[in-house]
Amino acid sequence: MLQASEKTSAKPKFEELPDAPPRRRLKFSRSGKLAICVVTLWMVLALIGPYISPYHEADILDEALFVVPGSDEQYPDTDFQGISKVAYLGTDYLGRDILSRILWGARTTIGISLAATLLAYLVGVTLGIAASVGRGMLDMGLSRVNDAFLSIPHIMLGLIVIAAIGSTIPILIVLTGLIYATSVFRIARALGQEVMVSDYVEAAHVRGEGLRWTIFREILPNVIMPLATDFGLRFVWIILFISSLSFLGLGVQPPMSDWGSMVKENLAGLPYGSIAPLVPALAIATLTISINMIVDDISAHSGGKLAKRMI
Repeated sequence: MLQASEKTSAKPKFEELPDAPPRRRLKFSRSGKLAICVVTLWMVLALIGPYISPYHEADILDEALFVVPGSDEQYPDTDFQGISKVAYLGTDYLGRDILSRILWGARTTIGISLAATLLAYLVGVTLGIAASVGRGMLDMGLSRVNDAFLSIPHIMLGLIVIAAIGSTIPILIVLTGLIYATSVFRIARALGQEVMVSDYVEAAHVRGEGLRWTIFREILPNVIMPLATDFGLRFVWIILFISSLSFLGLGVQPPMSDWGSMVKENLAGLPYGSIAPLVPALAIATLTISINMIVDDISAHSGGKLAKRMI
């Protein structure tokens, strides 16, 4: 018995391994929570805006609505009217209600930008992951073609294509999506290559797992957070790109309302003290700044690593 106990005590003792650190919950700052509320508000307005707007986006208000009782002026000008009970945010250069056009334009601006962003990620992530997994000639060929398109300034490429084939909503979505897919390709390829050299991917190969398993069970789950963060930034840039095209007269065509075109159309009202060009500019600013604030909080949650990966 004594010898048995001595043998037992002679066995090496291993210290208990510490538990894995708990995953931190994503907590937003006060500014981040406020930004979420602003973005949610604009998304809701993009869905229900046309149903709650006082007028149609193309309606030119009747002069009789602005006649002041007891006034000698029978036919007042309807353009660049100030804030009143008839037009809560005033009217634009044609006498259309600014509030109604902002609500209708939210659907146009946000809808086109969101559709283009989704298309950019569908194309960019698919080709980027394919390049990181395929390597060799496939990676080289896709990367060189992508670099060629990436070297062309976005706004110049957009102007050339739209001037050649015209400007419609489907063309704007496809054109913008393909233009920004080049940037998404680069970040998806970089993230995929980083995951491909990880130990757990090598272990999956040793186990005999196939390519489909590697992509959907190893690569995509580990790159989803950086891609989600970049999605917000890309969405902001696409909003600004669409607004820039509309400001130049090559984006959404009248009589459809779009925030970028509304700024351009109503610039002449600034000398008269009209807020017609300021309201759509404020709408663009609040949406884009709020998305940036949300992205900053998510990046800070990851220790700033996500921001360093952005291209």
